[in-house]
Amino acid sequence: MITLQVKSNRVGPIVGRHPWIFSQALVNIPEKLESGEPVVITDETGRYLASGYFNSYSQMAVRLWSFDKEEEVDQEFFNRRIKKANDLRAELLDPKKTNAYRLINAENDLLPGLIVDRYADYFVVQCHTKGIERWKDMIVTAIVEQFKPKGIYERSDVLVRRLEAAEKINQNLYGETPDLVKIKENGLQYYVDIKEGQKTGFFLDQRDKRAALAKYCKDKSVLNCFCYSGGFSISALGGGAAEVVSVDASASAIELARKNIELNKLDKADCKLFVDDVKHYLLRDEIKDHFDVIVLDPPAFIKDRHKIKEGIAGYKKINEMALLKIKDGGLLVTCSCSAHLSMTDFRYMLSEAGARTGRTLQIVESFTHGIDHPVLVPFTESEYLKVLFIKVIR
Repeated sequence: MITLQVKSNRVGPIVGRHPWIFSQALVNIPEKLESGEPVVITDETGRYLASGYFNSYSQMAVRLWSFDKEEEVDQEFFNRRIKKANDLRAELLDPKKTNAYRLINAENDLLPGLIVDRYADYFVVQCHTKGIERWKDMIVTAIVEQFKPKGIYERSDVLVRRLEAAEKINQNLYGETPDLVKIKENGLQYYVDIKEGQKTGFFLDQRDKRAALAKYCKDKSVLNCFCYSGGFSISALGGGAAEVVSVDASASAIELARKNIELNKLDKADCKLFVDDVKHYLLRDEIKDHFDVIVLDPPAFIKDRHKIKEGIAGYKKINEMALLKIKDGGLLVTCSCSAHLSMTDFRYMLSEAGARTGRTLQIVESFTHGIDHPVLVPFTESEYLKVLFIKVIR
């Protein structure tokens, strides 16, 4: 196994168990290393620090997955990692109510670059790096041996793969995977489009927020913006909403939302679905003061750190539009999944939106990652989701 030395003044983050090592921190990087090759990390005296895999010759050189000198990287290694991750989820989730969850959350489960989501009897594997892709066969074997799934599908089609010149992969890895998989969450049911849907098919990280929303919706009028497959809409209907309006620019998303409403036999309620740009919909005069609850769960407006200012302006604009339409005393559920926007900056943006619209904003609940998306304490780079439940007072 290749040994790489870390400069004496750069060992601190590794000792603190941060999972990344940048190329500038290494004394030397040998030529012709392949992505995914296992490496041992030592300080300049030869003292063992960690183990991981070589990532690339770019800025991100090594991703760490072990701090145990005796731990070997073989099939049993992946079996242990996946079992330990699943044991944690089993402690936290009620299988009678929920059978879909994130099984592996990349670095945060000590399998850097790897996402594995479970949807009932089907699993989705997503390799964010070429390095973890090298170990894909062992990962699939571990999933098959432990869970006996009906199918495993690969959705390695995320934009981050471009940074390593890795091609997009969308393929079946094991068994057979249908176009739509039926899952249960919080006692409700959903169809998930594993093959073509957003992320790996569903926004699993919003499970607890969907559950929280239900208690605010009894006999209320609810607008769900950027609704995708209707997650928040169905939670609102399940909570007894008198009316739910769902808006998304994607016709296929709206059709899937319609199917999910019918699946839960909630179509007898007052449900309206619109294929429309949310900004266009929020300009309608007839919806002013109509909604008791508005949900804003947009895509990430900040794709990289060079577009923070532009992205904040986008968040501010959409939140101002919603604040002008919501009833006095109503609830705004506003979200950001942009990793480059901190919770502090998110709140500051909202304070400016409140000032511009003449609204007092009162946070009643706040959320970050879901319970099946654990985060390593030193790995602040993996924090991304921010959700605030806000009372709007004129």
